[in-house]
Amino acid sequence: MTPTQLRAFHLVAEAGSFSAAARAAGLSQPNLSGQVTALEKAYGVRLFDRRGRSVTPTETGRQLHGVTTRLFALQDEAQALLLGERALTRGHLRIAADSAHHVVPIMAALRKRAGGLTFALSIDNSAVVLERLLRHEADVAVMAKSLSDPRLHAVRLRTDRLVLFAPAGHALAKRGRTPLSALNDQELVLRERGSITREVLEQAMAAADIRPASIVEVQTREGVREAVAAGFGVGAVFASELGEDRRFRRIVITDQDLAVAEYAVCLQERRRVALVRAFMDEATRLAS
Repeated sequence: MTPTQLRAFHLVAEAGSFSAAARAAGLSQPNLSGQVTALEKAYGVRLFDRRGRSVTPTETGRQLHGVTTRLFALQDEAQALLLGERALTRGHLRIAADSAHHVVPIMAALRKRAGGLTFALSIDNSAVVLERLLRHEADVAVMAKSLSDPRLHAVRLRTDRLVLFAPAGHALAKRGRTPLSALNDQELVLRERGSITREVLEQAMAAADIRPASIVEVQTREGVREAVAAGFGVGAVFASELGEDRRFRRIVITDQDLAVAEYAVCLQERRRVALVRAFMDEATRLAS
């Protein structure tokens, strides 16, 4: 195996096709294809399932991609160390977040610092965000999840609080403030399991022996809002994310402090990679 073959494989695994990898790397498609084919023949393995113009890593390919991701991350770290504090001018940063609300200001600050940077932002619940980071599918993450993992480095961005919301005509919306016990026998609209919003609310209700009449589970934050607007029940959201919407009224929980911190996170082993370090630096600056 040669470094060129591994790099070719890694580029294709990242891009999802030979043509896209060739365009991104400024190489010819036959060159990349030849390098990957040579690697497969040398070890008698199949690394990709070819399906039209796209490719999907086989199980062996998926495992090798994990290795090459760590390998080239270390290479990036070595380069960052040698370059020292040289200003960033270009690069591509993969970000996973549980909400765009907290991560976009960091992205904007980075873009102002280095206009040549590009970003890929994926939004999901905190459990999926953490998994993507640990599997090296994201360079950095922003999420509301308490962390005590030695593999991770985290910067606390801010503290947010859970609030309820309901259509303006709902009985709880007319109050504006309510104890948590008011959720007894109420219909609720919540995110899927793995969402910190749901986890925090369900833990508080379980501790107080509060039992809602039903829970409608919706995959996205936007879906929760639309379901609440359609009258399916009371929703829960972090205060900073509710925004202004005439369809809803905010309902403050009076007897529980459902506070959750939001964190910017990266892998400890990648803290010195130039783009990762720049992101965490901006997160620290904005947090202060």
